[in-house]
Amino acid sequence: MTDKHKSKKELENEGKETVEIFQDLDQTALKTEMFIEKYAKQIGIIFGAIVLAVLGYFAYQQFIANPKNEEATLSYLAAQKNLSEGKDDIALGGKSAANPGFKGTYEQFSSTDAGKLSAYNAGLLKFKEGKYQEAYDLLDKFSSDNKILMALKYGAMGDAQANLNKNEDALSLLDKAASASDDAYTSYYFTRKAGLLALAMKKNAEAKKYFETIEEKYADYDGGTSDAYIEMVKNF
Repeated sequence: MTDKHKSKKELENEGKETVEIFQDLDQTALKTEMFIEKYAKQIGIIFGAIVLAVLGYFAYQQFIANPKNEEATLSYLAAQKNLSEGKDDIALGGKSAANPGFKGTYEQFSSTDAGKLSAYNAGLLKFKEGKYQEAYDLLDKFSSDNKILMALKYGAMGDAQANLNKNEDALSLLDKAASASDDAYTSYYFTRKAGLLALAMKKNAEAKKYFETIEEKYADYDGGTSDAYIEMVKNF
């Protein structure tokens, strides 16, 4: 079954599972003055979870259930297998024809869905290596009809920019991630993340906008954790 034929309920469940991973990790990032430091540490963990849990699921649905390019698919799945075994360097690949990995799969099959998803995975692995510009460039090459994946792409690109001290660009990308998907959990997560970054940047008026959006649209998902932030910025 392709992304286009999935039911709204299935897509909502996928988004919920992804954002629940994020929510658990975000609980330790409540102090504004420590946010940027926490940001980098958490994302490294988040990326591994996304690759193994979310992207693996989408890959199965898109490339095994309905394969479009056998060679690209096999190359992608070989890299995914190495990743699941903790062999990040081999999974990244790109160093030889014998082991294309995600990077080589993108370079050889950039026009295929498997190639594009490989660029995304390669970007996540580059982020884990601390090579944020390379991560950003690879993530930027990914595209999909799946809105949740596109939201995750913009969010990951925003994280890369934040780690390059390009916080204005990071905030813009997080804002884009918040509106990229119709999935409420995904939108809530990136709205909150944008609010926290705006607050860390002392953009209190923008932070207020994000937290009020949470209060208005996503209160059921927030569990009241944004109340303190709203209180901090309510006079702006």
